[in-house]
Amino acid sequence: MISENHIIKDLECKDSQDAIEKLGTLLYNSGVVKETYVSAVKEREKIYPTGLPADAFDIAIPHTDSIHVNSSAIAVGVLKKPVEFTQMGSNDIVLHPQVIFMLAINDPHEQINILKRLMSLFQNKELLESVKNAEGTKEIYEILNKNILGNGDGND
Repeated sequence: MISENHIIKDLECKDSQDAIEKLGTLLYNSGVVKETYVSAVKEREKIYPTGLPADAFDIAIPHTDSIHVNSSAIAVGVLKKPVEFTQMGSNDIVLHPQVIFMLAINDPHEQINILKRLMSLFQNKELLESVKNAEGTKEIYEILNKNILGNGDGND
């Protein structure tokens, strides 16, 4: 689900749409998502924003329907500078995520399990800080693999 190849440390983007484009292109180039994925995520973000306040700092979890996904994966972007995302469940509260977890889930039932696992990360200030402050993609991968996915197969 999480691959070191889908993690970008010090991601530079001008806005949330640019962040979605860069992370979505990463997933597309590895064959995880369909050509329609990036535009579908951008459109969904306008209607159903995905910014979330977390204990350590704001995060975002952009995603879209499973019809745009070939196989499940999560792209992670640790931003060099935060960009604006609207808070989930709001039309006017602006957050400034420092880490983005872009979900590409091909089984809608799997999404609930993945979100539960991610929420445990979002509620753990020390773990979230360790992701943001990691030296590189390998360290981010190891933190997420150990603390969110257990052995990495997503089935524990």
